[in-house]
Amino acid sequence: MPSSPLPADAAGLLESLLTPLLEDFDASFRRGLQLLDLCPERVLPAPARTDLRQRLLQAQAELRAACALRAAAPVPMALDMAAIAPWHALLVEVWSLSAALRAAGIAVDARPAPQELRPPGPPDGNGHEAGPTSP
Repeated sequence: MPSSPLPADAAGLLESLLTPLLEDFDASFRRGLQLLDLCPERVLPAPARTDLRQRLLQAQAELRAACALRAAAPVPMALDMAAIAPWHALLVEVWSLSAALRAAGIAVDARPAPQELRPPGPPDGNGHEAGPTSP
């Protein structure tokens, strides 16, 4: 059954709720990568850091793909909770890592500000995004 377009006020509400949520996910995933750069072996063993880094990078790619699909859609589009739930679980892991670093006496800078979501660039040698590619 085809979906009917949302009324203008519902579409605006959807955007006003979903856009900041997606920006927060993006900031949290970037924050997680920053925390991993500060994280010593005594707080999180190397295999666990590698695993978390890969999951954060995967989540960033999924988030950007979801944002690109939403932007390309001719009508406002929500996201399935099945897509968002794993991102939320990852966000909780980032919070836990931040708390563990603080408990270990490791200085942790403030959370990065949300940025406009953009297509990812190629990773640099440390698994971080090098930034968007230029045409």
